[in-house]
Amino acid sequence: MKIFRLTLALCAGTIGLVSAQDLPYQTPPRAIATLVDAPPTPRVSFSSNGQWMLLMDVRDMPSITELSQPEVRLAGVRINPRTNGASRVSYASSLRLHRLPEGKELLVQGLPSNARISDVQWSPDNTKIAFTHTTNSHVELWLVDVASATAKLVPNLFLNGIFGSPYEWVSDGKTIIARAIVGGRGEAPNPTAPPTGPAIQQNVGRTAAARTYQDLLKSPIDERMFDYYALSQVVKVGMDGRMAPLGQPGVIQDATPSPSGKYVLVSTRHRPYSYTLPVSSFPVRVDVLNMEGLVVKEIANLPLADNVPTSFDAVPVGPREISWREDAPNTLFWVEAQDGGDPKTAAPVRDKLFALGSPFDGQPQELASLPLRFGRIYWSGSDKLALVQGYRWADRKETLWTLDLATKTSLTPLFERSSQDTYTDPGTPFLRRNELGRRVLATDANADMVYFIGTGASPEGDRPFIDEMNVRTKKSARWWRSEAPYYEMPVTILDAGKHIFVTRRESQQEAPNYFLRDAPSPKPLQLTKFPNPYASLGNLQKQVLKYKRADGVELTANLYLPPTYKKEDGPLPTLMEAYPVEFKDKKDAGQVKGSPYTFTRFNWGSPVFWVTQGYAVLQGASIPIVGEGTKQPNDTYVEQLTSSAKAAIDEGKRLGVVDPNRVAVMGHSYGAFMTANLLAHSNLFKAGIARSGAYNRTLTPFGFQGEERTYWEAPEVYNAMSPFNFADKIKTPILLIHGEADNNSGTFPIQSERFYNALKGNGATVRYVVLPAEAHGYAARESIMHMLWEMNTWLDTYVKKASTSATDTKADAR
Repeated sequence: MKIFRLTLALCAGTIGLVSAQDLPYQTPPRAIATLVDAPPTPRVSFSSNGQWMLLMDVRDMPSITELSQPEVRLAGVRINPRTNGASRVSYASSLRLHRLPEGKELLVQGLPSNARISDVQWSPDNTKIAFTHTTNSHVELWLVDVASATAKLVPNLFLNGIFGSPYEWVSDGKTIIARAIVGGRGEAPNPTAPPTGPAIQQNVGRTAAARTYQDLLKSPIDERMFDYYALSQVVKVGMDGRMAPLGQPGVIQDATPSPSGKYVLVSTRHRPYSYTLPVSSFPVRVDVLNMEGLVVKEIANLPLADNVPTSFDAVPVGPREISWREDAPNTLFWVEAQDGGDPKTAAPVRDKLFALGSPFDGQPQELASLPLRFGRIYWSGSDKLALVQGYRWADRKETLWTLDLATKTSLTPLFERSSQDTYTDPGTPFLRRNELGRRVLATDANADMVYFIGTGASPEGDRPFIDEMNVRTKKSARWWRSEAPYYEMPVTILDAGKHIFVTRRESQQEAPNYFLRDAPSPKPLQLTKFPNPYASLGNLQKQVLKYKRADGVELTANLYLPPTYKKEDGPLPTLMEAYPVEFKDKKDAGQVKGSPYTFTRFNWGSPVFWVTQGYAVLQGASIPIVGEGTKQPNDTYVEQLTSSAKAAIDEGKRLGVVDPNRVAVMGHSYGAFMTANLLAHSNLFKAGIARSGAYNRTLTPFGFQGEERTYWEAPEVYNAMSPFNFADKIKTPILLIHGEADNNSGTFPIQSERFYNALKGNGATVRYVVLPAEAHGYAARESIMHMLWEMNTWLDTYVKKASTSATDTKADAR
């Protein structure tokens, strides 16, 4: 069995020692392990004609052997060099077709053995389903005939899957455009070959700030390796397996057929590359090819985007978001910044939208001018209507406009709101797949009516809904809304005219299942009968708490108690989990999050496992960091952080279920950062658990999380928020866990390594666990089980068995 390095012995007899350990993977208590091993709920996908539901059984938790396969990390992309595909993919293992509405179910036959299925797509006519299968040596394309529920391999086609889904259907339903491995490319460059010279970077007086990215190119040999693995050839693939190349090989990131199927839009990255930015910022040439493979038009050739400001809604200059109009046969669409891409530049128009139709030799047509940064556009099947979404980060403003494409009339606001005001969220416009397989707005015949699916946040919790809105009159009518004691979320509309749709329904004790609904009828038809995977746990007790912190901001938390808990059992040792969020308005910060009726799913990172060990769990405790007006949220980060945490503990104490002298705090990523800060600046907790965090903000100097300012603009904020700077103040035991291959921006493993050394050097009680081959989120079964064992041992040692009188929550800050 594989072993890995741990630091600092845990048992009480060796607490004072500083040591390294070799320890085999461990397993948590059986009650926790049983929950981890519960089968995942299948994924589902619906045909656009409403006749089929596809169920995909998930391959959950790969082994550490599988996760530890070779991995090449280049230009922000992680590649399995054996398969030339992405190295970390969640696969399905089987496919089942469920006939709607009668429920006949067919197991798809002919699938590859030990199937690793991904990138599943329905054909435009719904008669076929395509998917990729990843073997031990390559990524291949398979086709399913829906009528017979049988699958077959497309032979002699090896796909290049490093940039995501490597194929797309053409509208005829008989052709696929794919990115294929180039035959005869030879052997991969040797990464250990002796260098031919130094790696050099240079900047001469240009402002070229970059946020903190992982897995970047570092040397000329990296560049050659990237060229090798990213090289692909666009090919046209028929259902009979015949193939024809289109255009020339290159570092092709996208190849998208036009709605009519007459052209292909190809985006090719090229040199010069960057050692400070990922591939998404590399120079790119965008061409239109015809189906014979000839270049019809070069649409753009954009330079390296290395001088984009670091503000959240900053963008490169020149055309961006180049894509096909989904509602037109052969028309391109793109956006261009009018403020130099810098949101800090005063400008009445931020972005302009342009279109250019075939044969692509005329002048681009301006469609609209936006006072905000472009977010996205929803096309419809009619020139009478498109919906355009724009945003501004500084004050979280968000606007949704209607646009009449036929008359080019000015934008008309449909909704204007704060993106953080969940109570006024109108939902997301529902998109249907049209007969060409393109996703467009579902509308009535006159393109007056659109349909919104929303989570329905409210003071009593989320109540998902479907609304029908007339975009001309702005009047809306509610088809349906989720009702207690269920949480029921619409997943697709099958027939807007007849109000027929599918929901996923769950309750505290009932696992999520799918239902077919007719809005006027109160009785839905159950489509699936997935059992409760946690039946052995019993009836989990869940309650949504509502309380206030000292400054009056309203807070919420999900309280979980052991199934057998009774009030006379008294207060319990407690585990609190949270993740801070920045807000610009106290009202938005205080809104209720989540629903009291959701089914609790035990994902790998959940704190709720510990109800099985006799703990009360405060999950998702609100930690809003608010900065209204000209104030920025992080200016008073520490004060708001500690006040929110104290309010949660005090509420649990008031209810008689939380022992305030035996509380631990945990968090992942930014929640780990929060955990370290709470231990540095308060006496509220007996222990802390911080997973995959960042602790020194000077290592992310061009902004982090919701902070736009750079270190040089706000050094006092960066310094005050860095728990690394207060390592000498942390006396509460802290467990640090980090994935060895963390791929998240800013949370380099060195963050935990250096924080551990700082804590150790100041005499703290600290344990540092590195999980081999794991990224920012953990995947391997061995890693997850061991992580839970570490956490459980830590909690039992420093919280459950701790004195009940050693800590007083009145001493909330140092």
